[in-house]
Amino acid sequence: MDLYFLTLFPDIINQYFSESIMKRALEDHIIQVHAIDIRDFANNKHNRVDDYPYGGGAGMVMQAAPIIRAIKSIEDYQEIPIIFLTPSGTPFNTEECQKLTLRLKERKRFIFLCGHYEGVDQRVIDRYVTDEYSIGDYVLTGGELPALVMADSIIRHLQGVLGNDESLTEESFESNLLEYPQYTRPQQVEDMSVPKVLLSGNHAQIKKWRKAKSLEITQKKRPDLLKKEK
Repeated sequence: MDLYFLTLFPDIINQYFSESIMKRALEDHIIQVHAIDIRDFANNKHNRVDDYPYGGGAGMVMQAAPIIRAIKSIEDYQEIPIIFLTPSGTPFNTEECQKLTLRLKERKRFIFLCGHYEGVDQRVIDRYVTDEYSIGDYVLTGGELPALVMADSIIRHLQGVLGNDESLTEESFESNLLEYPQYTRPQQVEDMSVPKVLLSGNHAQIKKWRKAKSLEITQKKRPDLLKKEK
């Protein structure tokens, strides 16, 4: 699986994939990551890739030409989904993650376009972008973090990335419920003990307790998810 990140800050991308589970996914050749610096496709001596917006206004807009050249540098780019991270995009959630995971398994390659400044020239979006996504109703300084959030969530659904594939089925949101509480050694921390049922060895009772706790926590913190559960 090849993931391409079109960005002004490739070090942000490369650094993220140099640690933990994402690093192992690279080392195990489950994924390959390509951080492509859009500035390399500028056609001026200062590698400038932004300009003032037509019609006036604050900030700068990323120019179309360098981005288009960066896209076209990828072999068979026409066959690859190009994902643009934008506040106006489809909200990214577990359902969308699962859809994108299936698409990645089928298509084998994704391109993430990471915007910056006041945005990207609309003509790039109109001509080349296939999907627009948002990770929340807030604004960040660039598209790198949203792209990494999406990539991380998708990659961990690929077979072999997690040590135990059952981890996915028990996580928050996978069944429209928040996850149950987790405990580890020691049994006693200050005046707090591990619930006795988790020490009982009775797997049926443990499963029942966990489901009840998931429902309780979801009802308290995210009751909107219970509507989906029904």
